[in-house]
Amino acid sequence: MFSSLSVRNYRLFFLGQVVSNTGTWMQRIAQDWLVLGLTGSATAVGITTALQFLPMLLFGLYGGVLVDRLPKRRTLLVTQTSMALTGIALAVLTLTGHVQVWHVYLAAFVVGLATVVDNPARQSFVSEMVGPDQLQNAVSLNSANFQSARLVGPAVAGLLITGVGTGWAFLANGLSFVAPITGLLLMRARELYPVQRAPRGKGQLREGLRYVAGRPDLIWPIVLAGFVSTFGFNFPVYLSAFANDVFHAGAGSYSLFNTLMAVGSLAGALLAARRGTARMRVLIAGAVAFGTMEIVAAFAPSLWLFALLMAPIGMFGMTVNVTANSSIQMATDPSMRGRVMALYMMVFMGGAPLGAPIAGWITDAYGVRAGLAVGGAITAAAAVTIALALARVGGLRLSVGWNRGHPQVRFVPREQRDEELATVA
Repeated sequence: MFSSLSVRNYRLFFLGQVVSNTGTWMQRIAQDWLVLGLTGSATAVGITTALQFLPMLLFGLYGGVLVDRLPKRRTLLVTQTSMALTGIALAVLTLTGHVQVWHVYLAAFVVGLATVVDNPARQSFVSEMVGPDQLQNAVSLNSANFQSARLVGPAVAGLLITGVGTGWAFLANGLSFVAPITGLLLMRARELYPVQRAPRGKGQLREGLRYVAGRPDLIWPIVLAGFVSTFGFNFPVYLSAFANDVFHAGAGSYSLFNTLMAVGSLAGALLAARRGTARMRVLIAGAVAFGTMEIVAAFAPSLWLFALLMAPIGMFGMTVNVTANSSIQMATDPSMRGRVMALYMMVFMGGAPLGAPIAGWITDAYGVRAGLAVGGAITAAAAVTIALALARVGGLRLSVGWNRGHPQVRFVPREQRDEELATVA
């Protein structure tokens, strides 16, 4: 489960990201709560989320082209430093009492711009640190790393917000980037796996799109991830509204929701690391379960039942995320990995600018329960539709039966059904 941590460079990267990711989650909680306090509007929270992910939607593919051209370690040093400075600037504005909602909007957009390059660089840099044999394990541990930070970040953010204010959470996030920057500087360049960088040239963006267009094993995970991200992952909107408007609780309950979701997400990531393979059927099953659990949570009558449902929602959501990410990375040629991962992250993260305002509008107009239920229903329906489309194209049919006393649902070739009928006859 943890085999890739035996690689020194990846171990430095992993430890740095633990600290930085904790700070990132602290800022996310503080950012959402600050905007809600300044405006009293779930739509404003949705706009903040949209602005943070809008650059990925607009410029994500160009970020992938740059990542394939540039040395990834140096690129990460620049992007991590820029995000650190943004967090510190927002902390100063908040602590001095001068913060306005447009300051938060601007900071979210600047972080989004850095993420355009930072995200595909971090994703594709993993293969240079661990090599192809450990790639699946390292990708899963990266997700476990991020979710582990969710266990600490929201809890600490809740304490800071209720105790001394949101500004200290922003400051902690800015200072947390010292850890990954130090880890990058301490890496041994000679131990990195060499990857040929793409030369500057015209048509590299179109080349990446043509590459993905000719690979169904890349297209379908990206499409499904887009639906899940756009309609199912609008938790900054939903959870703050559930805590504030439905259950009339404070920032501590909002942090509790995020923490319990992180517990489930961490379990999902570790199970993916242990599983060792990324299959389309696991991806589809995870998306169906994720959407279904969101519908159930939307109608939870009590705070504690809603909170407990966050764990399975986090687990199934992380199953979708890790399975899609690792299957795409392992199926992609190294020279194209930056562009392909940029496309994946553009769809996965860029769905938020489309979905978050819609979720915020539904929440304000019809209530947060309706918003969460609609998002879950669309997610589950998309997964089922893609599964049926794949089955039709592949000449498969749905088989329901028993295996060693347990129910089994799977897709099998249509010819197998014909052979079964012939045997019975």
